Amino acid sequence: MSAPVLAVGGLTKRFGGFVALEGVDFEVAPAERVGLIGPNGSGKSTLVNCITGVLRQEEGSIRFDGHDLGSLPPHRRIRLGLARSFQIPRPFASMTVLDNLRIPLLYAAHAHGGAKRSSDEAADEALGILKQIGLAAKAGERSGGLTQVDMRKLELARAIAARPKLLISDEAMAGLSSAEVDEILAILLEMKVRGIAVIMIEHIMRAVMRFSERVAVLVVGRKIADGKPDEVMRNPEVEKAYLGE
Repeated sequence: MSAPVLAVGGLTKRFGGFVALEGVDFEVAPAERVGLIGPNGSGKSTLVNCITGVLRQEEGSIRFDGHDLGSLPPHRRIRLGLARSFQIPRPFASMTVLDNLRIPLLYAAHAHGGAKRSSDEAADEALGILKQIGLAAKAGERSGGLTQVDMRKLELARAIAARPKLLISDEAMAGLSSAEVDEILAILLEMKVRGIAVIMIEHIMRAVMRFSERVAVLVVGRKIADGKPDEVMRNPEVEKAYLGE
């Protein structure tokens, strides 16, 4: 069995006297699709912020692709192959859709130790990614004028362009219609073919169940379940967390 691309051990994070995470263990295998769920305030965002370096944990360890992340700042973690997409996309609004992809393509290979692309090579590769996610027709448009669903697609395309080993998708489907959810879901499912592991944080349970090979559940800062989706959803603690007594 291959080593996990992400290994979190005994992670604890406090805000003053409030314990946001308590001894959380969490692993992701290469190219694995993992759903991370829990009620609001369960600690999902805190866990992700610790993994990406936005927050510093008080206890525990985080290893990514064999590296101890320790005190590494967020940009160093990105260079190792850790990417995150946000619920509210943050593209370069004044740039075209194509140029939004050329930037990570021009620098991702250099960051990962590969050969540096020319501007034309980056443009060709960017267009190929846009074709695969259904945005090629809008390559020349300013990204600030995109629809909500196309903005989410661009956010994922930018993550793909950075050639990550792990993508954390943070509520990429929030506020979308059922058909739009299916469009984003198709892009995320395609990540496995690219060899990219994905952690999906999402409240749309039909999407989580369709996407996930494994589901982990956080409740008030503790991991209460971790396993196959259907087994996890039958767990009495999980049912209690979502449905109450």
